[in-house]
Amino acid sequence: MEIGIDSFASAMYGSNLSSADAMEQLLDRIVIADEAGLDVFGIGEHHKKEFLDSAPAVILSAAAARTKNIILGSAVKVLSTDDPVRVYQRFATLDLISKGRAELVVGRGSAIEAFPLFGFDLKEYDALFAEKLDLLLQIQEHEYITWSGKFRPTLNNQPVYPRAFQEKIPIWLGVGGTPSSFVRAGSLGLPLMVAVIGGETERFRPLIDLYREAGAKAGFLPEDLKVGLHSPGYVAQTREKAIADYYPGYAELWTKLGKERGWPPVTRQQFDSLIGPKGVLVVGSPEEVVEKLMRHSEALGGIDRFTFQMDSAGLSHQQLLTAIELIGTQVIPFINTSK
Repeated sequence: MEIGIDSFASAMYGSNLSSADAMEQLLDRIVIADEAGLDVFGIGEHHKKEFLDSAPAVILSAAAARTKNIILGSAVKVLSTDDPVRVYQRFATLDLISKGRAELVVGRGSAIEAFPLFGFDLKEYDALFAEKLDLLLQIQEHEYITWSGKFRPTLNNQPVYPRAFQEKIPIWLGVGGTPSSFVRAGSLGLPLMVAVIGGETERFRPLIDLYREAGAKAGFLPEDLKVGLHSPGYVAQTREKAIADYYPGYAELWTKLGKERGWPPVTRQQFDSLIGPKGVLVVGSPEEVVEKLMRHSEALGGIDRFTFQMDSAGLSHQQLLTAIELIGTQVIPFINTSK
């Protein structure tokens, strides 16, 4: 199982940090993740004050120049509101800078602020994504593109440059809980990244089974159908410290989101359930985190990658650095020996 981190490039408001300093610290964390032996670091995409990740490929390119081994990817790229030609060009450039370490996780986007910002109709939410994914996959395969669609001007034998360092940049499909999205990923033979942010992780097993069934029906082998899991999490030296560090910021963030989206305020009872054996939050000591990841993998029929979302719970730079080091020195070795 590959282990990594996904970041939304928190602007760290309230911590007396400037945006420039917050960005510098984020890049430092990516360097430490590389040195600690983590497999992947992803940058999300938002277009709001709380986050600095509106241009993920730029952040990842800066990180590429300072790292050696870690995979650098999107988490996720909101493909519906971007031009697939430009998306490919940016990530092909990242791939050249990193000498083959670029990846794309693309999705429709759970945060919708990009739609009005870039002039797209939210009513076309799925149609936009389906068409743009088709074009991106064709660009991946062919240097010269002839293509037509509803939402973008026609391409007539147009070349797309630069080409990536890798023969193909890995493209994962990021999904939430929509069954058709799982089927689409399987039918296309794309690796699947499942964002599980609430409830019990095992409830996604029927959807992942749909993905695997669709992939098999389309003629793909089981080894072609990778499954990744993205969930909030945090690792500290002990369970007690992990909870003390993580809970206050988590409760504040999700209570704020709840006001925006109609959810009730977070309670400690809910949090305790979410950090329990089946709950989504991967929060605890290294030993507890390893046990939980193995349970999640078994419940979902095997997972190939897990990424922690850690920096949206008000944690300090030092707390995040310590967590990264614990993941590298105590979580990954145990995961590797538990195969």
